[in-house]
Amino acid sequence: MASTEQLGIIFFTVVLPLGYGIATYNYLVRLRNHFDDAWSNIDTELKRRYDLIPLLVGAIKGYAAHERETLERVIQLRNDCMEDQGSVQHQEGTEQQLVGAVKDLMVVVESYPDLKADNNFMQLQKELVNTEDRIQAARRFYNGNVRDYRNRAESFPGNIVANMFNFESRDFFNIEPAVRVVPSIAGVFS
Repeated sequence: MASTEQLGIIFFTVVLPLGYGIATYNYLVRLRNHFDDAWSNIDTELKRRYDLIPLLVGAIKGYAAHERETLERVIQLRNDCMEDQGSVQHQEGTEQQLVGAVKDLMVVVESYPDLKADNNFMQLQKELVNTEDRIQAARRFYNGNVRDYRNRAESFPGNIVANMFNFESRDFFNIEPAVRVVPSIAGVFS
């Protein structure tokens, strides 16, 4: 029969590390599922943006038809983003190009006061701002999950379990909003 000392040695050399390894593995799986879910939230909001962009371009086209090159560039980049199924880092690059093109489009809009006063355009712009806010919220949630995962998978002794079971590192997703509404300060100082 094994002595208490032998059982203690077995517990500390086999059972405890094995239990820690199983717990760490399960935690890494949970974190991976969290950021996969968080990425699907980003994807949903990006698709919402993709749906809004042709409507916005259509509203602008009526007022700024001679800005055809800018309008076509926005639509082409939107289509490129819709087709991009690459890595998070690759998608970040294509999304940044789209963000830049939408910002350029908003600069064009500034030259058309009638367009800026159009109710349809204003509603579409408001929807796009709301969508951009939702993208940023989903992005922050995703990046928080990636941070937690990376902290566990890269720190000792969790990195041993992560390496043993090939848990891949994940990239953060960083994009700027395409449009922002600057709050009005009219009446603040009155």
